[in-house]
Amino acid sequence: MKTLLQQKPAPHWRTALLGVLAALLCCIAPAALSQPAPKKIVIGLLPEMNIFRQKERFEPLEEYLTRKLGIPVQFTILARYSNIIDRFTADRLDGAFFGSFTGAIAIRKLGVVPLARPVNEDRTSTYQGYLFVRRDGGITSVSAMKGKRMAFVDKATTAGYLFPLAWLKENGIPSPEGFFGEQFFTGSHDAAVSAVLNGKADIGAAKNTVYEQLRKEDPRVDQELVILARSALVPSNGLCVRKDLDPSVRKALQEALLGLGRDPGGKQVLSSMGAIGFIETTIQDYTPVFELARSAGLDISTY
Repeated sequence: MKTLLQQKPAPHWRTALLGVLAALLCCIAPAALSQPAPKKIVIGLLPEMNIFRQKERFEPLEEYLTRKLGIPVQFTILARYSNIIDRFTADRLDGAFFGSFTGAIAIRKLGVVPLARPVNEDRTSTYQGYLFVRRDGGITSVSAMKGKRMAFVDKATTAGYLFPLAWLKENGIPSPEGFFGEQFFTGSHDAAVSAVLNGKADIGAAKNTVYEQLRKEDPRVDQELVILARSALVPSNGLCVRKDLDPSVRKALQEALLGLGRDPGGKQVLSSMGAIGFIETTIQDYTPVFELARSAGLDISTY
């Protein structure tokens, strides 16, 4: 006769035990895997213009999203374009209104997810780069730029660096180094326009939306500057979020932005941003930026 220790458990007991364990796991797993509700959402803003103007533009949206989501939403203005990837990681940002170039870089390096971007008052949701010169400078071609002073915005901007770099290459100038007599970075698009307008540079590059706004405010822009070249259209600054953000929060953010134009309370918010609504944005919308980078000879994945 076999001892008690030698006897095998009856098959029906094993089946029952496994069934109980499976039921327990089904109940426990969702709770264990669910993400805790965030205490606040922190979103970065690029310094495309004077930081005080930028803050004023986005404050109504910050307040609107806080009400809509029921979670405090905080916008933080980043000091420079060039360190946004490091800041995004180090500061544990939940999202950022990336420019088209920084957005393309963040998609490649961080896997961020594009959600939405504003539709401008002229009903466009894109922008382009302008390359402009002083009207009295006698610069009408790339050869006339040699030895002149060039005002870029930042190495992480499409309009303020990537476009002029690609344009120079297409016109036989492999690098701005050694070609210009002086080159410098202004940090914002409005500062690049001002640099040329005030005679600190002979050539400048900036995004058309900022340039056009300055045209409305200062007649000297039309009187003293000439646009020499324009880039292809690229997506306007859109909200991208970290890939591991709670899907429910991601969806709520996107729906809040897409619904702004239909919400009576959203009209003033949009007006402060110079927009009439938001549209959905996808990775495919950044294709022109990737193409510009190739034309400029830049590898976004290692930039």
